Amino acid sequence: MQKIRVGIIGVGLIGKDHLENYAKIDGVEVVAAADINESELKNVAKKHNIPHTYSNFEEMLQREDIEAVDVCLHNNFHTPVTIKALQAGKHVYCEKPIAGSYVDGKSMLDAAEECGKKLHIQLSFLYSKETKAAKVLIDEGKLGKPFHARSTGYRRRGRPYVDGYGTQFFTRKETAGGGALFDMGVYNISQLLYLLGTPEVQTITGQTYQKMEIDERRNSISGFNVEELGVGFVRFKDGLTLDIIESWAIHLNGFEGSSIVGSQGGIRLPGFTNGERSPMSYHTNMCDMEMDSTFNLDAMDYRWHNLRDNRDAYVSSQHHWISALQGRIELLPTAEIALQTMLISEGIYISGRLGREVTADEVVSLSESLAIEL
Repeated sequence: MQKIRVGIIGVGLIGKDHLENYAKIDGVEVVAAADINESELKNVAKKHNIPHTYSNFEEMLQREDIEAVDVCLHNNFHTPVTIKALQAGKHVYCEKPIAGSYVDGKSMLDAAEECGKKLHIQLSFLYSKETKAAKVLIDEGKLGKPFHARSTGYRRRGRPYVDGYGTQFFTRKETAGGGALFDMGVYNISQLLYLLGTPEVQTITGQTYQKMEIDERRNSISGFNVEELGVGFVRFKDGLTLDIIESWAIHLNGFEGSSIVGSQGGIRLPGFTNGERSPMSYHTNMCDMEMDSTFNLDAMDYRWHNLRDNRDAYVSSQHHWISALQGRIELLPTAEIALQTMLISEGIYISGRLGREVTADEVVSLSESLAIEL
C-alpha cells in the first residue's frame, strides 16, 4: 500500500491521541509536527520518532513531501489553519467539531472544493460496531420509514478542567465556540445524521444551561462561559424530527442511549445508567408480539472484517482517512455531516438567545465567525 506522509499541527491532548492512533496504521508516516510549545513539541517528537519539528506551522506547510495535514487545535483555530493547509496543496484531517461556528465550517468546505483537496472531520462514532449494525438494519428496511430520532449524551459531572479533566480552553467560548454540544454532542448528533442520510434541516429550537455547582478556584481560572447542558428539537424538511439532550453535568444517574424509530421497528444505541453501559437493541412486532432483541456485535465485526473487502478502512476515523488517501475507498462525507451538526448546534444557541424557534436559513445568516489566527 502507498505510504501516506503526514504533518500534524498541535501536539496537546488531542494531538497525542492522534499520534497514538497513527502508530496503529501501517500505511502512514508522521514526518513533521508543529506546535508553539517548543519543549512539549520536542518531547512528543522524540517519543513518536518524528524527524522534523516547527514552531511555525506555516513553515511546515512548505514541505513538498507532506501530502496531508492533521489539525489538532482548539475549535476556533480550525478554520484559518485548515484553509492555509488546503491552499498549500495538502489534504486535511481536522479534529471535531468542524469549527467554532457554521460560517467558519462552511468556509472550510468551500476552500476544500476550490483547492480540489479532501477534507475529513473526526467523527469517531461513525466507525463503531453499533453504527455499522444500525446502518445495515436501516438500509435493509428493518425500521420501515424512520420518522423520529433522539440524541443523548451523558456525563454526570465531566466538565473539562473544572471537574479535573483537560484544559480551561475547552470551557471558553473564545477558544472552543461552545460547550457540551460542541465537545460531545457532535458525536451523537453526527451519528444520527449519518444513519438518517443527512436530512435537510428546516427549523431548530433549544436552550442551554450552566446551573450546576462548580469549584470556584477552577471556575475563575477557566473563564467558564459555555453550556454544561444543551437541549433541542429539530424538524427536517422530509418530515423527520430529532430531539437532543447533551450533558457535561447533570443531577441524574444516566440517560438511555440515542435512538431511531420507524414505522416497522426501532433501534436504541448504547447509553449509560449508574455507570453501566447498555447494549444496542432492536425493537419490533413479530406475529402480533412485541420483540426486543440484541446482537452479537463482536462476532459481526470479526466476520465482516475478515470476509469483506477493505473493512480495515472502517476501524477508526484515522484508518478511514488514510485508506481514502490511498485511493482504496471513497471518503465518507464527514465534512458535510459535521457542518450539518454545526448548523443544529449553533441553531440551539441562537434559538436560546432569541427565545424562539429559528429556521436553518436564519442560522446561516446569523452565524458569526469565531476564527482565530494562530
